[in-house]
Amino acid sequence: MTEPTAAATHTSYDDLTALFINCTLKKSPEPSHTQGLVDISRHIMQAHGVHVDVVRAIDHDIATGVWPDMTEHGWDTDEWPAIFEKVKAADILVLAGPIWLGDNSSIMKQVHERLYGGSHLLNDRGQYLYYGRVGGCLITGNEDGVKHCAQNVLYTLQHIGYTIPPQADAGWIGEAGPGPSYLDPGSGGPENDFTNRNTTFMTWNLMHLARLLKDVGGVPAHGNQRAEWDAGCRFDFENPEYR
Repeated sequence: MTEPTAAATHTSYDDLTALFINCTLKKSPEPSHTQGLVDISRHIMQAHGVHVDVVRAIDHDIATGVWPDMTEHGWDTDEWPAIFEKVKAADILVLAGPIWLGDNSSIMKQVHERLYGGSHLLNDRGQYLYYGRVGGCLITGNEDGVKHCAQNVLYTLQHIGYTIPPQADAGWIGEAGPGPSYLDPGSGGPENDFTNRNTTFMTWNLMHLARLLKDVGGVPAHGNQRAEWDAGCRFDFENPEYR
C-alpha cells in the first residue's frame, strides 16, 4: 500500500513550531518512559519540517505559583519565564506525563498552574494569549487513569485558550500493578498498535489544525476580545434583566 504523504496534499508544515513539556518525575539523565512516547510524536513532526523543542520540566528550577515570574512574588529563583518564551513561540503544545495514584504527576499540575499564570495576557489582537494555538497530551503509566489524566490536561488547555483538535490524546499503560513500564524490555509498549495509531493520529491532527489556524490568522477576533470588552464593547450581548 502506498504511504500518503504531506507532499501529496501540497501541505507544508515547516513554518510551524511545537513544544513538548515532559512532566516526568525523573531528572535527566535518568531514562523517562514518557519521553519514549514523546519521541514518536516528535519524530513525525520533525520529518515534516516542524521545529520541535522538548523541555523536561523537572530539570528546571520552576517556582510554585500562578504568575508569569514568581521572583516578583517572593521566590529567589524561577526558571519558568525562559520556558514560557518557548510556550509563546509554539504553535503546538503537547503536555506529556506519567500517572501516579490515578492522576497526573505533581509536575504536570505545576505546569498547568504556570500556564494558567500567563492566561490573562493578551495577544496583539486583544484576545487571550493562547488563542490560535493547538494543544494535546501524552500519558504513560502502570495503572488505570489514561483517560482521566488526558481529560484533565485537555480541559486545562482549552480553558486557557488552546484549540483542541479531534483525538488530541494518546497513552499507554501496562498491566495494573507492579510490572514493566513503557520502555522496559518485554513491556509491549513500543509495539502496541493502539498506542502507535493514536499517537500518530494525534500528531497529524495537531499539525493539521495548527496549519489551518496559522493560515487564517488564528481564531477570528470578534466576540472574544478581552481588550474590547473592557473598553465597553458587548458583541451583541443583551442582559435579559434590562429588557
